[in-house]
Amino acid sequence: PADVWRLWSRWFTDWLGTAAGPASIRLFTKSELSRYTGEKGSPGLYLAILGQVFDVKKGKKHYGPGGSYSFFSGRDACRAFVSGDFTENGLVDDVSGLSPSQILSLHEWLDFYKKEYIFKGKLIGTYYDHNGEPTQVLSNVELAVTQGKKLKAESELENNLFPPCNSEWSSAKGGRVWCSPHSGGVERDWAGLPRKLYRPGSKSHRCVCVRTTGPPSNQPNSVQNRGDLDNPSLQEYAGCHSLSDSCALPEM
Repeated sequence: PADVWRLWSRWFTDWLGTAAGPASIRLFTKSELSRYTGEKGSPGLYLAILGQVFDVKKGKKHYGPGGSYSFFSGRDACRAFVSGDFTENGLVDDVSGLSPSQILSLHEWLDFYKKEYIFKGKLIGTYYDHNGEPTQVLSNVELAVTQGKKLKAESELENNLFPPCNSEWSSAKGGRVWCSPHSGGVERDWAGLPRKLYRPGSKSHRCVCVRTTGPPSNQPNSVQNRGDLDNPSLQEYAGCHSLSDSCALPEM
């Protein structure tokens, strides 16, 4: 009879859950989440990122007591994922002042946790209100993610047009930059020549390899045959022959 009762009780519990529909998403307060540190007597091992809570028990050696990332447990310290500031002042969920690229990187961390760990609910506060609805802060983050994706796509396009140079430095010989068909990790059928590439309005530059034949990238129908050498954002390295694929730099 006891076994029959247990089976009936389990069936009845399951029926109640089905009748009530899908379980609602749990909402945590910061105080509740702070108990989930994996310490003895704690109810579990959770962390939050951008207001979403995950069970990281399977990563206990990293997130549990004594683990190298234990400071993430029991809280939302999402800013530290991209800032690298693991002090108490840095272990916060305030992402104001971060660039769109940093916000995108943070969102990629969120995607990682969604894939690798179990979602447990939402954290009431910065990103979700007491009803579990997104706050304006989260909407701003999503806008920054969109902008970050756009900037990333533009950067990848620029890297294909102007692949980064190879570079080396030694105290004995100084610095050197040079181009090859594989420099910058961009596989291509040309090597190019090293040039300084300046962004509009910026005094800083980076070394890029510039295509020397065919029409300019922004004028594909042009009859010119100098590649992108005449791009106004490019500048030759002082003391380096304009057709050399390698330039010595006294300082780097």
